[in-house]
Amino acid sequence: MLAKGQTVIQYMEQFAPKSIAVPDDRIGLQLGTLQKEITGVLVALDVTEEVIDEAIALNANLIIAHHAIIFRPLKSLQTSTPMGRLYEKLIKHDIAVYISHTNLDIAEGGVNDWMAEALGLRQTVPIEQTSSDEYLKLVTFVPASHLEAVRSAVWATGAGHIGNYSHCSFNTEGTGTFQPEEGTNPYTGQQGKLEHAAEVRFETIIPSSLRNKAVQALIKSHPYEEVAYDLYPLALPGKAYGLGRVGKLDAPVTLGEFVETVKKGLDVPTVRVVGDLQGTVKKAAVLGGSGSRYVNGALFKGADVIVTGDIDYHTAHDALLAGIAIIDPGHNTEKIMKPGVAGVLQARLHADKYTTPVHASIIDTEVFRFI
Repeated sequence: MLAKGQTVIQYMEQFAPKSIAVPDDRIGLQLGTLQKEITGVLVALDVTEEVIDEAIALNANLIIAHHAIIFRPLKSLQTSTPMGRLYEKLIKHDIAVYISHTNLDIAEGGVNDWMAEALGLRQTVPIEQTSSDEYLKLVTFVPASHLEAVRSAVWATGAGHIGNYSHCSFNTEGTGTFQPEEGTNPYTGQQGKLEHAAEVRFETIIPSSLRNKAVQALIKSHPYEEVAYDLYPLALPGKAYGLGRVGKLDAPVTLGEFVETVKKGLDVPTVRVVGDLQGTVKKAAVLGGSGSRYVNGALFKGADVIVTGDIDYHTAHDALLAGIAIIDPGHNTEKIMKPGVAGVLQARLHADKYTTPVHASIIDTEVFRFI
């Protein structure tokens, strides 16, 4: 059974929620429709004509890419221009294009985590926090006979976690009152008669990102026709999301040795380096894409070196003066997202018995050539 477009993207957004992207990022469906069966998914870093030809050959009618194909507002769509021809080809072959960019960078287990893992970084934290998933207190009132069913349903959504503890709740017995009016079909009691019901006040903690999911699970599992529940914001720090990663190495190495780790781990033949190749690296930072503005953040977090792309001349001089080394393997190292995303999506589709294949693009979209 082939998956619908909305189903594939639901899996994608569960992994890399749009809500954690930086403001104004060009993400989401940029071309085509998801109102169709997906014959194949192609995961690519960039959408080029060669990538489109690859999708056509694979019978893939959905491309999930990291870099947007529409970055600035279009004033016209002329098919005589290079980009116009690209859009025309996608439309003629009914290929939709969905973009997952900074949300995929930031996501737990996403681009920056894949890069950090490839470089052997441990105990990682973001270079710069971009948002947090604030906590809410969910409270409801349920008959004791249905308490376990309701608790289990709510906990199954991911609610009830405090640090390394799960299934956290507080439960208080009490008496609830209500009077069913005309047109009701009460679980207990009679229309027009005040009812006194023995109930349990069940309260637990949920991240705000799970609010809708937890409330839906509560309502579905609760026996009452009208479910009473409360949601309270909590002054507790939620899960932090951010760009880049800073982590420790298993053992100190020289900058020159770490360069070789970067080249092998990120699959690049050459890098640009700022710093003393004999200097010691104990803690490193990594950020996919353009990272010039994050060098100071990496330094503040105690990194001896930052691995990132598109470093400009003056940033390199400032870093050298400040005492942090830089390894610039280029922007294209984000290609690590191709097998990463393809693996995540294929596993989730397979688990739900869908036969839609997911392919990692084999097209090299690196535009620079080193001679």
